[in-house]
Amino acid sequence: MSMKKQTAKLDPIPKGIMNVAWILVLGAIMPLLDSTMVNIAINHLSQDFRIGLDSVQWAITGYVLAMAISVPLAGWAALRFNGKWLMVGANGVFLATSIGAGLSGSIQALILFRIVQGLSAGFIMTLLTTLVVQIAGSERMGRLMSTVGIPMVLGPILGPVIGALLVQFYSWRYIFLINIPIGLIAITLMILKLPTFTPVNPKAKSDFAGIFLLGGSSAALIYGISQAAKNTVLTNGTTVGYVMAGVVILLVYLIYAAFKKEQAILPLGLFKSKSFSAVMAGLFLSSIATNGPMLLLPLFFQNVKGFSVLSVGLILIPQGIGMLIARPLIGKLTDRWGARYVVLASLFLAVAGTVPFLFFHEGSSLVQIGVALFIRGTGIGGIAIPLMTDGYTGMVKEEIAQASVGTRLMQNIGGAFGSAVVATAVSHSMQGQTPTIPLLTAAYQDGFMLTLILSIVMLLPALFLTNKTSAANRKPDSQGIGELKESRST
Repeated sequence: MSMKKQTAKLDPIPKGIMNVAWILVLGAIMPLLDSTMVNIAINHLSQDFRIGLDSVQWAITGYVLAMAISVPLAGWAALRFNGKWLMVGANGVFLATSIGAGLSGSIQALILFRIVQGLSAGFIMTLLTTLVVQIAGSERMGRLMSTVGIPMVLGPILGPVIGALLVQFYSWRYIFLINIPIGLIAITLMILKLPTFTPVNPKAKSDFAGIFLLGGSSAALIYGISQAAKNTVLTNGTTVGYVMAGVVILLVYLIYAAFKKEQAILPLGLFKSKSFSAVMAGLFLSSIATNGPMLLLPLFFQNVKGFSVLSVGLILIPQGIGMLIARPLIGKLTDRWGARYVVLASLFLAVAGTVPFLFFHEGSSLVQIGVALFIRGTGIGGIAIPLMTDGYTGMVKEEIAQASVGTRLMQNIGGAFGSAVVATAVSHSMQGQTPTIPLLTAAYQDGFMLTLILSIVMLLPALFLTNKTSAANRKPDSQGIGELKESRST
């Protein structure tokens, strides 16, 4: 049979499985929107609580660090407990702390609620991919991953717009209180409609040492890197100290995991697969190439083009549209061809959409900018889905939650690294000079050049991803599907 006939038509995804995926996606909307909306409210929080920006910044930093720490714990919990009730519980905690954050009377209370929010967000995002992979199966994993990716697209695009509207016309408190209707709907649907996810290993031993080491390492790395973004220099003492501590803790984990073997929270045996190692490298690089411009684009439009925060959010819509349009097609192509060629084609589009920003300036046409953003959106929208899909290809049930820990941590660290590297590149270009528009334009162009180079470097790990033939030669799909039992309430 020819390859054309083999890949001509994909079996439709059963309605029940698609409904489960959509409910899980709904549960991820709260943390993804909040993670971007809070940035908009920093100045208002500083004014309302009459406190410096350094202290207020912990409302963001505490959230990010708590999320990094909870990811390994969520991976272990997904092995041992019913995924349905873990997801319900995590959403319940996020909703409760959203209400607490919105009603906070002091910055200390707000930071505390945000830290607990971050812990629950780490569970939600890790469980999201873990549970979807369990129900997907290799023949439809790409399409279901494209569904899971929708809130990851909408969060950075809609979050700033919604946040700006709420802060401008109401109060910063509503960026948290808006979660009440979203959370209630999501939790109700989860209780009534989600099936029971049979625990993969109810007797899984608690690898708290591994959880502590991985969580501590990622938190130290992310905090150190975030301080580089804040100070716009990679060699400040805080960054060097925390990054070195994170690397040392990671080395300790590697030694520990070598002895624990498959019992480790993130077994080193997963990296024996060239494609999984390529996925981890690709996620790191793609997170940098994506998060870097997410920092640069608003600064370019505000400081060079002179737009307001709300206007910037609207200007970025073409990029979001490109990402949304690409996702269903990318999911289908990934299921048909595998990840390698889809990622390579998407990288080409991402590069094509980024190159014009090396030349855009104060007088550049918004139409031209919109077209470039749309092309860039279609490109970056087609990178994460195949990578995430390929990360789970051929895995047995016990490995899915463990792989989710690795992919989520790599995305978190890569995202922080992207912001830090780009901020440092822009600062270096300015070299302490007066920030005139020509100098700012040149500095932002240097930042875009850096993200462009990293996108091109991603070609190397992309070559080691699976294609349709190589994916078919890996472990049989029947081993990679988690067992589901219909809930009594459905």
